[in-house]
This record gives sequence, structure tokens and C-alpha cells, in this order.
Amino acid sequence: MSPQSTVRQETVRSADGTVIAFERRGNGPPLIYVGGATMTRKSDRDLPPLLAERFTVYSYDRRGRGDSGDPLPPGAPARNEEESAAREVEDIAALIAEAGGSAALYGMSSGAVLALEATTSGLPVTKLALYEAPFGEDSPEQRKAAGEYATKLIELLSAGRPGDAMALFIASTGTPSEMIDQMRSGPHWPAMEAVAPSLAYDSAVMRNVARGGAVPTESLGSVTVPTLAMSGGDSPAFFGAAAQRIAEGVKNGVHLVLPGQTHFVDTAVLAPALIDFLA
Repeated sequence: MSPQSTVRQETVRSADGTVIAFERRGNGPPLIYVGGATMTRKSDRDLPPLLAERFTVYSYDRRGRGDSGDPLPPGAPARNEEESAAREVEDIAALIAEAGGSAALYGMSSGAVLALEATTSGLPVTKLALYEAPFGEDSPEQRKAAGEYATKLIELLSAGRPGDAMALFIASTGTPSEMIDQMRSGPHWPAMEAVAPSLAYDSAVMRNVARGGAVPTESLGSVTVPTLAMSGGDSPAFFGAAAQRIAEGVKNGVHLVLPGQTHFVDTAVLAPALIDFLA
């Protein structure tokens, strides 16, 4: 029976009682897939089956998304970045317990930041793989921009304007306004609006882990597990610079550049790199 045909949709309760929905695929050492901003467990249907040929893969909905719960109203999580990040780490802890007590982590984009935070917090992580954690340069301009984004995001979510909050997030990635307008009139926009409240969690995790948006070099030394920090060869330079700083800061790190790849990495390129490292 193939890993794809043995998918199990389940739930686990986090420490604060929040229900976290996940899917379990395959057999082998446990691997938890931590998705990035706006992602649910259904966003990437290609990578988990490939990884499930070698691992038991746990794809989950981060709190406030998909079928997972959210005990707080939109905007509330980011009022206390440290507490919010801790709740998301507890969600990963619950999944690790479900997986048998230890697991490898793969984090994508802001999910890479969360996976890194979970590891530095002392969870029983066996290996850590990251793709393009969106850390920037530590500068007054970066800190100012990060603060203004977080404040505006919470204002929009608290005012019940998830579409504008999603547009704000997309604009923060450098997407032109004309393209955002096209997206808002497209068929996928309602689904994007639905996950917009969870952007508060991403903002909180980034601001807790990366004061000013920069790589948290002061905490990287506590990461002793084998760590793979990846970046795309055709991505903006700051992704590669961040991955290099992570690899240099942890005790046992490697920076791997995937030639020709961008932030929207090709699964056919990513999967072999992950399997080679994790196995």
C-alpha cells in the first residue's frame, strides 16, 4: 500500500486545549512539516507523499487555519508576541508527543522560523531542515518597517477587514499593487481571506524570534542537532544570507543552495535534498 493511500486525518490537543488538525502519511522516522504564512496542511499536496516514502510525515494546520482551532479573536495573538510564539511551539510539542516523543522538523518560510524557535526552546527535535526563513538585515529601517507592519496588521484584523490584512501581507513581500488587485478579484481570494487572521500568529512568531527581523544569532548556539538551511539560487539575496548565518550560528549546520529555485521551490528539487539530509 502506497504512502499516499494510507493518509490519516486526525487531531491532537495542544497544552492550552486548542485542537490541532493533522494528516499522517507513510512509515518510518517521524517528520513534522511546519508550513509558512497562509499555508494549511492541504496547501502542499506534492511534497508529503514523496517524503512519506521514507518517513512518517505529519502535515498540520497551524492554529487559526484550516481545521485547527483558535481560542483568541482575530488580532489578539500578536498583542503578546512571546506568549503567542510559545503557544505555537506547544502545538509542535503536542505533535511530537503524538509521533512518539521525538521528531525531525521541516519548516517552510515563516514555518522555518517557528521550527527554529521550537528547536531552540528545547523540544526533542532530531534534525532540523529549513527553507528560506524570511530574516532580513538588522537595521533601524528594518525594525521600523516590521513594527509598522505588525501594528497595521492587527488594526485591520481587529476591524474585521481580513481582505485588507491579506493585501497588506502580500504587499510586504514586494508584490506590485496591480497584481494584488488582480488577486483580489480572482477565484482563490476567498480562501486567502479565510486564513488572513492567522497572519497575526506569523507576525508574532517573527517579532518574538527575530527582534527587528534579523537572524537570532544569540540563540542559535543552543541548536546542537544537525541543521540544513536551504535557499534558492534565484531568490532575493537576503534569503541566502539568512540561511548562511543560520548554518554558521548553529553547532552542526549546513547551508545548501538549490540552483534555479525561488521562494516557490520545485518539489522535485526540494524532496531529494530533504531526503538526503534527513535520512
